[in-house]
Amino acid sequence: MNTVETLLNDPDTPGVWNLVPDRSTISFKIKNMWGLISVKGRFTDFNADGQITGKGAIFGRLDIQAASLRTGIGKRDEHLRSADFFDVERFPEISVVVTAVQPTTGNAAHLQTTFSIKGVTAPVPLPVRIILLDDGSVRLSAKTEVDRAQFNLDWNRLGVIAETATASADVCFVRAPR
Repeated sequence: MNTVETLLNDPDTPGVWNLVPDRSTISFKIKNMWGLISVKGRFTDFNADGQITGKGAIFGRLDIQAASLRTGIGKRDEHLRSADFFDVERFPEISVVVTAVQPTTGNAAHLQTTFSIKGVTAPVPLPVRIILLDDGSVRLSAKTEVDRAQFNLDWNRLGVIAETATASADVCFVRAPR
């Protein structure tokens, strides 16, 4: 197993890396009904690319089509797409921009990111596990807590929805041809 530092210092690593959508998932989970029920959802339409420089710096961007949100209940999905939550008519994309990587131990790292949701851009710490797969692709697994109010997603009739949601990504990237 490679460490993140080994991967970043490998002379074959620099270049543009593209997301493989059919090998990737973007999801969320939030407590509902005063913490009694966990609501899980996923986004089905997203794309990303990143660049690793020869000096081991990382830059990247993930764009998610907010209207692609799916929880398995159509009425709930419609409400989440409405102005009460994501307001997909006015804010069709959710973006995550990566500006730096800080290797920690083994295959773990912290990415410096900004999330842009519903017209608000703010830094969100993003711990990740980075694994080089046998086929040369790279898998990133990340999970972080997102404060809904920070991004104007604070609709909450009777206080039934938790203040934070867990955002998760399990994404696979392949190097673009040189």
